Amino acid sequence: MSNPSASRYFIPQPSLWPMVGSLALLLMASGAVLTMNSIANGGFVLLAGFAVLFYMLFGWFGSVIDESEGGNYNLQVDQSFRWSMGWFIFSEVMFFAAFFGSLFYIRVLSVPELASSAQQLYSGFAGFVGTWPTAGPAAEAAKTEFHAMHATGIPLLNTILLLSSGATLTWAHWGMLAGKRKQLVLGLFLTIALGLTFIGFQAYEYYEAYNHLNLKMTTGVYGSTFFMLTGFHGFHVTLGATMLIVILIRSMKGHFTAERHFAFEAVAWYWHFVDVVWLGLFVVVYWL
Repeated sequence: MSNPSASRYFIPQPSLWPMVGSLALLLMASGAVLTMNSIANGGFVLLAGFAVLFYMLFGWFGSVIDESEGGNYNLQVDQSFRWSMGWFIFSEVMFFAAFFGSLFYIRVLSVPELASSAQQLYSGFAGFVGTWPTAGPAAEAAKTEFHAMHATGIPLLNTILLLSSGATLTWAHWGMLAGKRKQLVLGLFLTIALGLTFIGFQAYEYYEAYNHLNLKMTTGVYGSTFFMLTGFHGFHVTLGATMLIVILIRSMKGHFTAERHFAFEAVAWYWHFVDVVWLGLFVVVYWL
């Protein structure tokens, strides 16, 4: 680990990893466009982009880990990492705030306005009630039937799972601070297991929605907002679980000390942020 008393600020050597990442994004964007337009080999280009991206992440993060374990990072570098992670999480807060804001606008302003008598007169959607959940006036006019998700069942279970994972991660952190490596490893393992279980239940929920509830991305405004909010959150849980797996492997290798373990803290911040976002989703999307 780095020497806290070191005065120099570590500047890494020029790296090719940003160029590799740019190539990955180019392949992914090109592959997505080719696939959406049903052009041959578009899927292979998209998969190649993901493969290059994973290679870049593995190599670049590995270099950062080597630099950290080699004693190149002092407290000034540690502080810059903390600011960077803080701003990254803030950008994620604003990302979800935009989605929550769109849902608020639809439910509180758009749907009631469409249901008003004046709008029905000009739009031709006479009889549209506008109560939530709704697939929208066009889908309602076409008699599109679907069943909304309820807070009980899998959503409530997933809430318990995520809150429990936050507790096990905090317990792992206590083990880190107390120098108890076994508690650290066990707490991380339990957190990862709970997170993966959450993802499994959400996948099953999506299967039920598509096959038995007729709730799809094409099921009007309710379906699109439901999958947009829960889907992006599920992606963040998957990303957080992946980062926790990396931290678990590093902990098993003896990385981190009670004094210097920002990589663990950064992932813990992210995971707790994911927990808080889910509580908002549970209340707004499932309960209200």
